[in-house]
Amino acid sequence: MERSLHVPDLVAPGGLVLRPWRMSDLDLVREASEDPYIPLVTTVPSPYSEAEGRAFVERQWGRAATGAGYPFVLVDAGGRPVGAVGLWPGGEEVALGYWVVASARGRGAAAAGLAAVADWAVRELGLPRPVLHIEPWNTASVRVAERVGFRREGVREGWLRVGDERRDVLVFALPHRDGRTAARPGGATSRTSRAVLSQRSLSTLWR
Repeated sequence: MERSLHVPDLVAPGGLVLRPWRMSDLDLVREASEDPYIPLVTTVPSPYSEAEGRAFVERQWGRAATGAGYPFVLVDAGGRPVGAVGLWPGGEEVALGYWVVASARGRGAAAAGLAAVADWAVRELGLPRPVLHIEPWNTASVRVAERVGFRREGVREGWLRVGDERRDVLVFALPHRDGRTAARPGGATSRTSRAVLSQRSLSTLWR
């Protein structure tokens, strides 16, 4: 039987919030649909319509409901949704992915969100080996991964479907520290356990 997953609200120092998708996030879906790359590697619709946008949000709800993964929306300190982070458990690895719309890039949201979710996955869920798959040309995503503490491990040939093609990707994984894997310099706190986690002096990336 499929087991539904609870996507919590995570609060990161610096004002970033990660939360479940809402139907009020359609403006975020619309901007992402205009990006030349995001729709090629996600199910963000392009071209955009309100019906397709609503279907996209409902798919995110469905992924949690069916136990497929944890889809988060990134919300900046001003309350504006600016991107997404997904965590997809499976076997010996936990795949993570992220995107930020063009108008919000360069302010650290991707790194902060990635660090928060990776840290939460390890510390709270006890999930193993968070990994990222990044195309070699995507130097901005490589810098985000390295800043959070992921290390390059190799190449997987033909692993990623981009539009109608299959492309090679670089594999990045978090190293083990003191017997555990954790993002650098830390992560976020769940609103349901914030007091407990704050005692661990967790922080996150925010430039």
